[in-house]
Amino acid sequence: MKKIFVVFLLIFLVSCAKNINQISIDNGKKIIKINVEIADDSEKRMQGLMFREKLDESKGMFFIFDNEDYLTFWMENTLIPLDIIFIDKDFKIVDIKYAVPCKSDQCRLYKPSRLAKYVLEVNGNFSINNKISVGNKVIPKLFK
Repeated sequence: MKKIFVVFLLIFLVSCAKNINQISIDNGKKIIKINVEIADDSEKRMQGLMFREKLDESKGMFFIFDNEDYLTFWMENTLIPLDIIFIDKDFKIVDIKYAVPCKSDQCRLYKPSRLAKYVLEVNGNFSINNKISVGNKVIPKLFK
């Protein structure tokens, strides 16, 4: 009985490991993979990456909105610099902003130059370090 339980537990863990929310970005030379948390409702989008003291190199947060818009982000209560990658409805990167933590009551607003439906937040300078730029294609692999 104990062996059967262990086998089922291993099968469960392996199947869960495959269901990682992942974003891949094709920069034209290689595919960059990023494991992401999903922010798909107003509460999760509002919380974002606030109060995080660090973010692992290949991790981030993927924000999903209902419609394309000139989405506005700020860095209130955000402790680490971030790249804010704005993505349109066709999963093409339309803008990238380097955002620094806000240390005052009036936080700077970060807005794309074009309409976006999705936003990917990763460590600051991740885009530069991985040669990610406007026009690159994003490939989502998302599970709920």
